[in-house]
Amino acid sequence: MKEKVTVFGSFVVDLMGRTPHLPVPGETVKGSMFKMGPGGKGFNQGVAAHKVGADVTMVTKLGNDLFSNIALDAMKELDMDSSKVFITDERETGTAIIMVDEETSQNKIVVILSACDSITDEEVDSITDTIKESSYLLTQLETNISAVERVIKIADENDVKIVLNPAPIQQIDTELLSKMYLITPNEIEAEILTGIEVDGLENARKASRWFLDKGVKNVMITLGSRGVFVSDGQKEDMIPAYKVDAIDTTGAGDAFNGGVLAALAEGKDIWEAARYANALAAVSVQRLGTTPAMPTAEEVEEFIKNNN
Repeated sequence: MKEKVTVFGSFVVDLMGRTPHLPVPGETVKGSMFKMGPGGKGFNQGVAAHKVGADVTMVTKLGNDLFSNIALDAMKELDMDSSKVFITDERETGTAIIMVDEETSQNKIVVILSACDSITDEEVDSITDTIKESSYLLTQLETNISAVERVIKIADENDVKIVLNPAPIQQIDTELLSKMYLITPNEIEAEILTGIEVDGLENARKASRWFLDKGVKNVMITLGSRGVFVSDGQKEDMIPAYKVDAIDTTGAGDAFNGGVLAALAEGKDIWEAARYANALAAVSVQRLGTTPAMPTAEEVEEFIKNNN
């Protein structure tokens, strides 16, 4: 039986352009393609989990403007619960300006969070019952930190397992870490939080132990094309990534986190969840965009069948 989960995080409209190479300061590059669509770390992760079957309540905040329709229309099309999406007249809907190098698939991103950076204490408190009914809460650091801290506190007080994707990276109170069931930094985020340069397996192990010493129950450090280092405090292992021809890596981390959440909600352990999330991310990077690139459960299962 699938357990209920809450994803608390950002929504932004992705404005994505592909170019022959990423511009250096002062350079104008003629792009080859433009695409606009739903995005934001929170929204991407919520959609990724929903599309593979998780029972997701998405919590975010939009402006009362045209861009808000991109979120609401996408949720309606995907049959997602939008009852916990807040709307404000005071800020515009968030946006992300994304440049993708069509040769390397590398990207540069500027995020203007706007509405989802202004979630109030009262709005967080209004979703207390939703959180209580959930087995897992997944959140990131792409909304105002006061809201993140408050939603984590509510989840912790109600024995809801908390998954933190610490991105975009910023320093956080180490007391928060003691409340985490799982933390999922990439190597750069892990280095900034721990002070340990995660340049290989041994330092991934050291960084993982740093988190465990702070009270985190489980750690997954994503290492791009190398895979993901996983530790539960007793066992640790490197789970290799699938080898695919990536065309857009923009939402790979979000795909991974959504996959982890969905797998945990199905009762998989963290090892199974990491393997499943690797597969979901591998499918997503073979497509353009972020939210639109997230695969269905059938597509992930087919990929696993063909690549194991």
